[in-house]
Amino acid sequence: MKYMLLFVFTVFSVTVCTAQNFTEVEQFMLNNQKQLGDDQALMIYKDGKVVYQKALGDFKANMQAPIGESSQWLTAALVMIMVQEGKISLDDNVGKYLPIFPKWMKGYITIRNCLSHTDGIEPDKQGAGKMFQRNSFSSLEEEVNHYAEKRAIVNNPGAWFQYNQIGTNIVGRVLEVVTKKKFDRLIQEKLFRPMNLRLTTFSNYTSAISPFDGAKSTATEYSNFMSMLLNKGMYNGKQILTEASVAELMKIQTGNALNKFTPPFMNGYSYGLGTWVESKDSKVVSAVSPTAPFAWIDYCKGYTCILLTKKERDPLKRELYDQLKTLVDAQISGGCK
Repeated sequence: MKYMLLFVFTVFSVTVCTAQNFTEVEQFMLNNQKQLGDDQALMIYKDGKVVYQKALGDFKANMQAPIGESSQWLTAALVMIMVQEGKISLDDNVGKYLPIFPKWMKGYITIRNCLSHTDGIEPDKQGAGKMFQRNSFSSLEEEVNHYAEKRAIVNNPGAWFQYNQIGTNIVGRVLEVVTKKKFDRLIQEKLFRPMNLRLTTFSNYTSAISPFDGAKSTATEYSNFMSMLLNKGMYNGKQILTEASVAELMKIQTGNALNKFTPPFMNGYSYGLGTWVESKDSKVVSAVSPTAPFAWIDYCKGYTCILLTKKERDPLKRELYDQLKTLVDAQISGGCK
C-alpha cells in the first residue's frame, strides 16, 4: 500500500508539473492592451481540440473582425481547390484568362508568380506604410484592369520578391473569370461552407473586395481553418485540401528572387503561397501571419494559435509577436526532431 501511494503521488506530481499554465499568456494580453486594443480573443488548438482560449473586453472568440493580410491564406487555399479540380494550374499564365494582360505585355505572369509576390508589377508608390490602402475601385475587375493598363513591369516575373496586394488580387480576378462567379460567392461555396465557416466572408458593400486583405472572420473559425492546414488538409472528416496541396502552400516559392521589399516585421521569413514560412535545415517548421491578427501554425509542436483584435491595428512590433510565441511555446510540449 505504501509503495502504491508513493506511485500515485509521483504520477500526480508529474501531471501537475507538466500541466499547461497560460497565466503568462493572459498577462501578455493585459499588458499590451495599449498596442493590441482592449478587445482581444486568443485561441490555441492542439491534438484535435482547443487547449486554451481567452477573451478580453467587449469581444468573444465567435465575434467577427477584420483579419487583414491573413486573408491571403484563405485565397491561396481556394486557388489550390481550383487546382485540385483541374480548373487551373499554378503555372498558367494569367493572360490565358485575362486578355487585357497580353494586350499590355503582361500576359506571361503566372498564377504562381502572383501568389508568391514575384509578379514584377510596379507597386503603389505611396511608401510601405500606405501600400495596402484600399482603393476606390468599384469591383475587382476594375482594380485588376488598372494593374494591367497603368502599372509597368519593373522586372521579369520571378526575379524580384516585392510584397504587395497586386498579385493576390489578380489571382482573385482569374478565379472569377474561370468560374463565372464573383470571388466572395466562389470562396463561400468552395471553402467556407464545406468548413462551416458561417461568419467568415470577403463581402464588401462599399468598394471592391480584396482577396489580399479584405476578409472578416472570428478567432474560432480562423482557428478551424488553420487546424485544417495543420492536419494535412483534413477537417471534421472532410478532405478540404489534399496533403500535396497543403505542402505546396507551405513550400518556399521565391527561389533565388531578389528581395526587393519585405515588411520589416517579416525579416527572416521566407514566402510560400499566400503565407510567410519559417524554415530550419530546409524544412518548414511554421507558417506565420503575424500582422492583423497574430496567427501561426507550428508544425514542430503541432499546434495553431490566433490572437484576434476587434479592430484593425496599425502594424505592430515584431517583438510583440516573438514574445507571445515564446510564451505559448513554453506551454506546448513536443518539437522537431
